[in-house]
Amino acid sequence: MDEKTQKLSLKRELNLVGAVSLIGGTMIGSGIFMSPQTVLYTIGSPGASLVVWACCGLLVILASFCYAELGTVIKESGGEYIYILRTSGPVIAFMLIFSSVLFVRPAGVAGIALSFAQYVVAPFYSDCTPPVLLVKSVAAVAILALATVNCLNVRFSMSLQVFFMVAKVLALAVIIIGGVVMFFKGHTENFENSFANTNTGINPIGIAFYQGLWSYDGWNNLNYVTEELKRPEVNLPRAVVIAISLVTGLYLLVNVSYLTVMTPKELMSSTAVAVTWGNKMLGSWGWIMSVAAALSAFGSLNGTFFSGGRVCFVAAREGHMPDILSMAHVHRLTPSPALIFTTIISLVVLIPGDFQSIVNYFSFTAWFFYGITLSGLLYLKIKKPELPRPYEVPIILPILVLIAAIFLVLAPIIDNPEIEYLYVTLFIFSGILVYIPFIHYKLCPNLLTKLTVFLQLLFEVAPAEKNL
Repeated sequence: MDEKTQKLSLKRELNLVGAVSLIGGTMIGSGIFMSPQTVLYTIGSPGASLVVWACCGLLVILASFCYAELGTVIKESGGEYIYILRTSGPVIAFMLIFSSVLFVRPAGVAGIALSFAQYVVAPFYSDCTPPVLLVKSVAAVAILALATVNCLNVRFSMSLQVFFMVAKVLALAVIIIGGVVMFFKGHTENFENSFANTNTGINPIGIAFYQGLWSYDGWNNLNYVTEELKRPEVNLPRAVVIAISLVTGLYLLVNVSYLTVMTPKELMSSTAVAVTWGNKMLGSWGWIMSVAAALSAFGSLNGTFFSGGRVCFVAAREGHMPDILSMAHVHRLTPSPALIFTTIISLVVLIPGDFQSIVNYFSFTAWFFYGITLSGLLYLKIKKPELPRPYEVPIILPILVLIAAIFLVLAPIIDNPEIEYLYVTLFIFSGILVYIPFIHYKLCPNLLTKLTVFLQLLFEVAPAEKNL
């Protein structure tokens, strides 16, 4: 048994196709079916909304190039957490993991689950808004179902991912083809004077970016599972370029299609854009779009689970989370304790949450830490140029993305300060209060050891080694 425990590690099972499906499949989630109306409403004009979508795509491509370099220099799983730990030190890394595990990840899971639920119940409530309790119950069932799948089998979870990826690309293709047909039939009136009424304030631009970037969330997912990727130095940059270029192109075409079929007013008043589009274009077959959007959100939820459990797992391995979270199942080799923990917190966030506010606070926190991660890359480039770099980006890229990240964090606060952003910031920094007694001075170790042994036997898990 001793020899077996020492050799337990996550397998390298992810090839290029799986990697592209993981990034693309998680990015194309609920966002493109839920955010277009908010982006348009906030920014005020069809032309400007398309510019926002294109800029979001460009920003994400530049950021992911920087991440690809980080992923080939620091070859460990864990995404931002491991990069901040290696460049900025343990205190800031703990602040990230604290807010990520207790808020950002569960908020992401809850937000996607809510939009999945909205699209599942939409066809049954075509004339009125569905009851909140019903929507939240459906969302909770989806979270539990996917948690179970991810705890049981990695390979099945990945084949699910490829299946959902195909389903969503087909759904977006239907929307795009419908839009192109209408466009060539001469329905271009919504694009005349397309920049009239644009809001140019700092706050609307910031919030429009938050909503747009929510649809691109998942671009950094591959960096969470570097240790499970075959030949990361080749496949990481390739998968990023293929997946993100594909998604940006699809999003722009889908938005053009929405605006060709619906007037800006119809688009802004819709709660589920794809369903409104489906009813106008497909008539009585409009429910198909609802099914497609629900499948899309479900696939995105699966991808978020697959990589989200891994972050907990890496943090526990570094001693920033209870040991039990760093263990993998003895036979199935899945990090089940970390997944179970993420599920419980997600269900708690689901109870009070509503979609719009979850998205804004989620983006605010996420870009705060993306900024710190990119300054870490700049530090490595300037102070440690001798490190082996199989893939390298020019230094101007992280500088540009860092400026964008600073703008995104400060824009909503400067122009229109809301007390909620203060709460979120205090919550991020409250991680320090937990760090000093429990991590730095290691209070109450005996209690945790007994609990760990009990849970280890209960879940049949053992400590896992690093794959480097």
